[in-house]
Amino acid sequence: MEEHLPRLTDVDEKANDRATRQVATMFGIVPVLAIGFVVIYFAVPTSLFVHFGFIDANAKNLGLGITAGMSLLLIGVGAVQWGRQLMDDHEMVDHRHGAASTEEDVTYVLRELEAGTDESQIRRRKILGYSLVGALGALALPLIVSFADLGPKPTKRLRAATIGTTIWKEGIRLCHDVTFEPIKASEMVIGQLVNAQPENLKDLEGTDELTQRAKASIIIVRMDPNSIKIPASRESWQVGGILCYSKICTHVGCPISLWEQQTHHLLCPCHQSTFDLGNSGLVVFGPAARSLPQLPITTDADGYLVARSGFTVPVGPSYFERNSQHDFKEGDN
Repeated sequence: MEEHLPRLTDVDEKANDRATRQVATMFGIVPVLAIGFVVIYFAVPTSLFVHFGFIDANAKNLGLGITAGMSLLLIGVGAVQWGRQLMDDHEMVDHRHGAASTEEDVTYVLRELEAGTDESQIRRRKILGYSLVGALGALALPLIVSFADLGPKPTKRLRAATIGTTIWKEGIRLCHDVTFEPIKASEMVIGQLVNAQPENLKDLEGTDELTQRAKASIIIVRMDPNSIKIPASRESWQVGGILCYSKICTHVGCPISLWEQQTHHLLCPCHQSTFDLGNSGLVVFGPAARSLPQLPITTDADGYLVARSGFTVPVGPSYFERNSQHDFKEGDN
């Protein structure tokens, strides 16, 4: 092996101090950049652009990229400078050994870790450790602030206006999901299942239409009234054994329409949650924890099926803020 020559920082204390200041300075700039990231995030409007010749760049994105990128770069360069100029510089030979860890191995590793700590001089030059901890801690600020871009804050009011409600309301006709032809109660036969949508869905377009379709989709079934259980509290929610339920599984939101006529069960193909439509949509099997929401229905003057109201509980899968205490449970009247 070639002769090992000492570094300047090994023989010159001033050079060692200078390298220490360089590393600490790079780490110390990171908190400033992290604060700058937060300021830019809140203060710079998204509509502001800066021009570089033929290139137009969004000022906010550019500022966020520069501050976050420079923070990571300075931490990386500082760590490299620390390792190259300040940590102990000596050659060593490490013999290979078996993969199994013995007590001797554990003792050896702990001893080496202790030696590595001493070699890093972090105990002697504590400013290195403090500045590194400060730099890494400051990077948490941009990360936390960036969480705001995950979406709007799920306040109670916002949930009630979005995922907690649908476009169903009193008097809205139940229509076939493809043709939007209204459905007459007299046209449905026992054992039939119909996929349906609210009549007012056809007035929407684009994203609004897709969003409301995902929440408002329903299935309509007709069963022999003598073969099903209708609680007194829901006696007015059906028309001669015609019942209407949400098409969206309460487990993870899959659309379901696998209908078993003989058992009155509705099966979700995703995870096999099974709901008893002949008994208020109660869960009889699978991971779903809530009964299938039922839409109160009646008929209008022309005999077409219409909604008595919107769903009385939010449709779709559960979420953390979802209040299930008012959902129907077996034994309710």
